[in-house]
Amino acid sequence: MLACTHSCATVGLEGFIIRVEVDLSPGIPKFNMVGLPDTAVQEAKERVRAALRNSGCEFPMRRITVNLAPADLKKEGPAYDLPIAIGILLSSGQLDATPAGAVFLGELSLDGSLRHTNGILTMASVARDQGYHSVFVPAVDAEEASLVEDITVYPATTLDSVVRHLRGESLLTPVRGDGWANILNSPTADALPPAADPMNLAHIRGQDHAKRALEVAAAGFHNLLFSGPPGSGKTLLARCLPSILPRMAPQEALEVTKIYSVNGALPNDNPLMLQRPFRSPHYTISNAGLVGGGRSLRPGEITLSHRGVLFLDELPEFNHAALESLRQPLEDKVVTISRVAGSVTYPASFMMVAAMNPCPCGFHSHPVKECVCTPASVARYQKKISGPLLDRVDVFVEVPPVEYEKLVENSPSEDSSRPRQRVEQAREVQRERFRDDGFLCNSEMGPAQVWQHCQLEDGARSLLQTAAQRLSLSARAFHRVLKVSRTIADLGNAERIAVPHLAEALQYRARATMG
Repeated sequence: MLACTHSCATVGLEGFIIRVEVDLSPGIPKFNMVGLPDTAVQEAKERVRAALRNSGCEFPMRRITVNLAPADLKKEGPAYDLPIAIGILLSSGQLDATPAGAVFLGELSLDGSLRHTNGILTMASVARDQGYHSVFVPAVDAEEASLVEDITVYPATTLDSVVRHLRGESLLTPVRGDGWANILNSPTADALPPAADPMNLAHIRGQDHAKRALEVAAAGFHNLLFSGPPGSGKTLLARCLPSILPRMAPQEALEVTKIYSVNGALPNDNPLMLQRPFRSPHYTISNAGLVGGGRSLRPGEITLSHRGVLFLDELPEFNHAALESLRQPLEDKVVTISRVAGSVTYPASFMMVAAMNPCPCGFHSHPVKECVCTPASVARYQKKISGPLLDRVDVFVEVPPVEYEKLVENSPSEDSSRPRQRVEQAREVQRERFRDDGFLCNSEMGPAQVWQHCQLEDGARSLLQTAAQRLSLSARAFHRVLKVSRTIADLGNAERIAVPHLAEALQYRARATMG
């Protein structure tokens, strides 16, 4: 007897409906599975066998064939356990039917309990988009599935509870899929900080110029590079950045949540990512770890930093190939990974923040300490960062050593709450400006938007012409200067870009072009 249930597969961040066909036929008892299943799916045979027996159901001693269609799409992960088990019960006559328009998702334990499954948000979303009305998921994933609107979520703790629901003996309590709106609009969400990092700008003495650059970068989501001797506060400044970043818009929160759901990295206490990611990989990271890929084409650190910050400390120590692989994502805001196993495209709209020493010993151009590096080693060290990558940095800041007087002064520094308020106001201006363009911040502007929204006063126009000639700005650098100028003007509530706005932006750019 042939029976069919439905499940979902994820490829990258996209979901696909999978038709699970189960056929029982006479013959020597055997369990065959076809349809390009990977090892985790193949092992479902043993999990389903034990789960059915330990749930009080009969495992048919007949020839069982399970087909996962479409057959040309590779199936990965344990999410097919529950639909396979339900299909066997239907085919063997232990269940009469399943609800129309239902999708089953979940990994089974040997005792029949349902375990957490990665990618529930993506799979529930594609089920809704394909016209399905309900989804059966593990109870621990019900809140995540309920982020998808207009679909009924049935949370189940065991296979037995699903079977009794389908038999009409004990119905599961459904959850309507509108949880994301409730979470985002709750008072608790409004009170949440932009990030869980306890670092605060009030902890940093001096470095007012660097703090201002940090605020400008946060307001426009611009790439930032700190350069200075060891102990000057570069890493501390970068780690304070989450404290002034604005809260994510609903669109951003759902994008980030989907990425972390597929990657199995969602926090246990909250199904929706409300805080911007802050990723800080070590410089020994591989190219695949940074960009993504590997055997299963998993997202890398740049995708996990989507709508947040990718902090690269000790930038020249990173693998050259890994650094050069950042060039395309920084420009296009997506990363495409092509391997023999297939090709996937991940979002990668992140803010790159990097820190580096000016030379191997760290004291090149130090006002007091003497640099022991040769000119050749200094040049070789700085050339580890290529010109095209530097050209994609919007804000370049030299962080000098902190003076003793600044370290011991009693006057408190400005708390992060005030810069964050200014950043929020500037970001609100940008959201209103790009309402019809689909952008969220100034760094995402294309050439057409730059000419439309970056209107210069007469004095600023003359200054830009002189600077472009003297600094030999590339076309990309030219546009990035205008974007940063627009952000500085937004922080000052100015309609047009004036000379002070442009001069500050050029100040951030001038040293970068010399690198």
